[in-house]
Amino acid sequence: MKNVIRSVKGTRDFYPNEMSVRHWLLDAMRDVSLQFGYQEYDGPCVEKIDLYAAKSGEELVKEQSFVFPDRGGELIALRPELTPTLARMIANKQNELIYPLRWWSFGPFWRYERPQRGRSREFFQWNVDLIGTSNVESDAEAVAVAAMFFERVGLKSDKIKIVVNNRRLMDKSLDKIGVPESGRPAVFRLIDKIDKMSTEKWEAYALEIGLTNKQLEGLKTVLSNQSLWEESEELRSFFKAVAWLGVEEYVRFEPQVIRGLDYYTGTVFEGRDEARKFRAIFGGGHYDNLVADVGGNPLPGVGFAMGDVVIQLLLEENGCIPGDVMNPANVLVTVFDENTISESYRTSTLLREAGLKVVTYPQVEKLGKQFKFADKMGIRVVVMAGPEELAVGKVAIKNLLTREQESVGIEQAADFIRSLLAQEIAL
Repeated sequence: MKNVIRSVKGTRDFYPNEMSVRHWLLDAMRDVSLQFGYQEYDGPCVEKIDLYAAKSGEELVKEQSFVFPDRGGELIALRPELTPTLARMIANKQNELIYPLRWWSFGPFWRYERPQRGRSREFFQWNVDLIGTSNVESDAEAVAVAAMFFERVGLKSDKIKIVVNNRRLMDKSLDKIGVPESGRPAVFRLIDKIDKMSTEKWEAYALEIGLTNKQLEGLKTVLSNQSLWEESEELRSFFKAVAWLGVEEYVRFEPQVIRGLDYYTGTVFEGRDEARKFRAIFGGGHYDNLVADVGGNPLPGVGFAMGDVVIQLLLEENGCIPGDVMNPANVLVTVFDENTISESYRTSTLLREAGLKVVTYPQVEKLGKQFKFADKMGIRVVVMAGPEELAVGKVAIKNLLTREQESVGIEQAADFIRSLLAQEIAL
């Protein structure tokens, strides 16, 4: 093993089992996106660095992006997020599109961060955006999409919450404690770091960015006020809409949620596990200036992004990933001997044509070995086309869960197998 070349730091290998889980996650994301009427899109994996300089925070551009010069000397970045690409794509065809837009995407992204549990340098991300409307009901819809996904994958509201705040509410709150408008971006970044630093370091950092002791105390009071949302007309309307959408049990107000990206202007939200074992599961918010910074006309919207790393850890922690996700097929057709191998392949073809996922054992082996293969692969139904069964137009079908076996006519085999699999699902 000493001579095996290692993968690049912060990247992951997706063996078939891991790939199966990734596809299961993607299927859930796609199903929920389509239920809400969102259309799938995608953009390039590389963009000019100027695009991120225009739309993203300074930290994301200078510290977290993989940047390199192309052969012409122009700086190119591996995409660390998709919103700037979304803005550019809309600006290019702004007058041709039908608003409001409901777009979603899933693909790879890269950030130059220190790899650790729940964070890698290469990751996959689900992006959902509703563009061309500024009302808070749209913000509530975006939150409902995320909540329905959690419900779809088995994460109940006692395991995860979507915590919500509002940038305009926080602006007013900072104004009341005397923080000038010019200092608010720095204070927003300070708030975003509150659960990433010790209390002592966080307070020291607050003084470093120019807050007075009185302003710091006022800020701490604001961040502990769980009833602050009642002072915001937007949030009062938002929580009403969340109830209309039937996901209120997943959503609560949290004054410490602010989101670090500079382009959010209204509602902001994050997914947090109730046990607080993980960093944010996803994050998003409302923006008023999408497209304008890349040359188009301003468009309001709301969106969120969910990476695959943390959500998968949370799903594993709570036993939400179904055991059969990794099964490539649910039926194995065995090979009895050289004289009947052709009938095994014909039987497999017949079952596939009936819509079943079927593996044919590729060579003559002892039946015990073929059954062990089925067990290891998570296959629950084995079909045997031996000479005795074939002589009377039948196959033997064995349920590996119950160990029961029955001879069935070849033409009836698919329906019989489907009934066995349906019983297993019911259990």
